[in-house]
Amino acid sequence: MDEDVLALARQLFDLAREGDAEQLAAYVDAGVPPDLTNDKGDTLLVLAAYHQHEDVVRALLARGADHARVNDRGQTALGSAVFRQSAGTVRALLEAGADPDLGGPSAVELARFFDLPEMLALLGRGSGGARRPAAVRARDDQGQPEGA
Repeated sequence: MDEDVLALARQLFDLAREGDAEQLAAYVDAGVPPDLTNDKGDTLLVLAAYHQHEDVVRALLARGADHARVNDRGQTALGSAVFRQSAGTVRALLEAGADPDLGGPSAVELARFFDLPEMLALLGRGSGGARRPAAVRARDDQGQPEGA
């Protein structure tokens, strides 16, 4: 891939991390795919959600970003927002139709594992108490992931 293209891609991912909604939206409006993905499978939306940039998340969603994309580690934008306890970002993703049960671990599983009652409430699951995701339980109980 051309070095200029790679440099632009790095810049776009930095804009998502840094929360520059206006500039990132302008690039998407000019033709950059809203689901641009890095070498780890992270989309602009996942990075913006992880870095708690609700305005960037809303701008990307308004431009067609897919809230159901899962990165190479099974993580979703919603799961990232729940992990970071970013209530506004969680609300934005839920309003767009994000599935709290998608991913591995899912947003619900993360909220239970890290005992995040406010996030569970936002996800419509009440407090539910802490419960480790199945893959984590299996690894902890056996010292390795299920099926390994």
